[in-house]
Amino acid sequence: MFPACKSSKVCQCLRLVKGLRKKCLPPILHVSRLNSSTSSSPVPRITTHYTVYPRDKDPRWEGISMERFADEADVVIVGAGPAGLSAAIRLKQLASEQGIELRVCVVEKASQIGAHTLSGACLEPKSLQELFPDWKERGAPLHTPVTEDKFGILTEKHRIPVPLLPGLPMRNHGNYIVRLGHLVRWLGEQAEQLGVELYPGYAASEVLFHEDGSVKGVATNDVGIAKDGSPKEVFERGMELHAKITIFSEGCHGHLAKQLYKKFNLRENCDPQTYAIGLKELWIVDEKKWKPGKIEHTVGWPLDRHSYGGSFMYHLNEGEPLVAIGFVVGLDYQNPYLSPFREFQRWKHHPAIVPTLEGGHRIAYGARALNEGGFQSIPRLTFPGGLLVGCSPGFMNVPKIKGTHTAIKSGMLAAETIFQKITDENFHSETAGMHVPEYEENLKKSWIWKELYAVRNIRPSCHTALGVYGGMIYTGIFYWLLRGKEPWTLKHKGLDAHQLKPAKDCTPIEYPKPDSKISFDLLSSVALSGTNHEHDQPAHLTLMDDSVPVNRNLSIYDGPEQRFCPAGVYEYVPVETGDGLRLQINAQNCVHCKTCDIKDPSQNINWVVPEGGGGPAYNGM
Repeated sequence: MFPACKSSKVCQCLRLVKGLRKKCLPPILHVSRLNSSTSSSPVPRITTHYTVYPRDKDPRWEGISMERFADEADVVIVGAGPAGLSAAIRLKQLASEQGIELRVCVVEKASQIGAHTLSGACLEPKSLQELFPDWKERGAPLHTPVTEDKFGILTEKHRIPVPLLPGLPMRNHGNYIVRLGHLVRWLGEQAEQLGVELYPGYAASEVLFHEDGSVKGVATNDVGIAKDGSPKEVFERGMELHAKITIFSEGCHGHLAKQLYKKFNLRENCDPQTYAIGLKELWIVDEKKWKPGKIEHTVGWPLDRHSYGGSFMYHLNEGEPLVAIGFVVGLDYQNPYLSPFREFQRWKHHPAIVPTLEGGHRIAYGARALNEGGFQSIPRLTFPGGLLVGCSPGFMNVPKIKGTHTAIKSGMLAAETIFQKITDENFHSETAGMHVPEYEENLKKSWIWKELYAVRNIRPSCHTALGVYGGMIYTGIFYWLLRGKEPWTLKHKGLDAHQLKPAKDCTPIEYPKPDSKISFDLLSSVALSGTNHEHDQPAHLTLMDDSVPVNRNLSIYDGPEQRFCPAGVYEYVPVETGDGLRLQINAQNCVHCKTCDIKDPSQNINWVVPEGGGGPAYNGM
């Protein structure tokens, strides 16, 4: 996919790198184990990535050329999700309306547009309507209008129905059930038709800066590095993409956004972001049990009242009896023995859930972290040379369980603000990288800000002694009656990583064995995600200190990473000689959910991008 740029240097170089990768690298395997070789240090070496062990201090890299080719665009966008693609589309729409040439480049780490996208998803279509008033005529994949909307509280054996009164945020009248990956792919097609340059399979691994400290652009990741961190014969540096302004739309907990938060102190005036993990499966069910357009959400069992979370079941209308089910667990949970994946598998056996699944079969699985901080956790959105859109800063409406509509709108607002500055002959930026603080001002004037402000207290209201039920009471009293006009704003508890209690203070959770009909084991689930990574490369799950997992996480919290990871990436295995355990990282299994980077109680795990194209291969998740 190299539209409108076949003769440019960037396209030629990216094609060259892809060709070398296909021809020269070993065949991809599905599951790998990272060998921890012993050294003079008593701690086995786990991390070999150059972000932890710099190459300029490694003699194996002496004489290796580190020169990178560079290309320039007007706007570079990192991440081809709903926000990034909407920004690209809106920029080209405005340029076309005014007859202006504007070069817009989008880099995306997935091998195909939409292949890393995972959401429920129930879409509120108003921002799509603003972007493409003729979306129906253009064939947007919104095939399933909501026809039935239910909500309930689960006990271990029963379901208590809860009425969805008009005005409550969970009400879905007028919305559509979608496969978000398909919608993102469609947005990519619309962007290409407008002349946007899309580069799937190339991960942005580094933020580049001008001498004055403003953002200059990004660099794509290097390829051809062996698992031990040494250069292969086919080593190639990534590309530099420079721009007047760079839009960061990496999705929830983007690894470049993390760096930008620190460099520009973007989170100094907001609460810490809080997150959840969402796990999802697609099922083909018995046609007699299929009710296209039906939505059902639940809270309660199997989680206790102090663990925030819930479930969804969406009946899609796409030519076959397809049902999307999912389970969300707030990552501020306290018990280190809790496994979100196994809670999900256990939930499917509830008497109110299992009848829909019996006689059906599972066809897909995936997981992704999502923002839950809402209004209180929105950082400063602009900085010299760049800005943040979509789920990267976190515009999800938590009680609605929706963020796509706000992501699309934020991308549009960013594009409109940037276009106005780029085309203003009288505009002069004080920094080499363009600074557009007006974007944040425009967003605060939009319906995004009003919507998030109105529901700002619902998620933190779950921190009382009543837990999630306290949040439901708060919603019924204050939101339904006052619509968020209460004169106070509640705070979140703090970083999710700091909420775990020591294992000695918690009760282990006994999970039932999967029956391989309704519930399943972890590795067979990951196999359905299509996850693949080049085997011979450094693990992209990096540890700042290789001794911390055993010395702290295992000894204090009984190794929670082996339970909160939804892909079996982390295992504690016996050491090769002597007694004890060591951490083994199965990086090939990673579905790029970012949960480990968020929930690690030691904040020792730093997720970085693997070679471009690696990761899950979701088809309409």
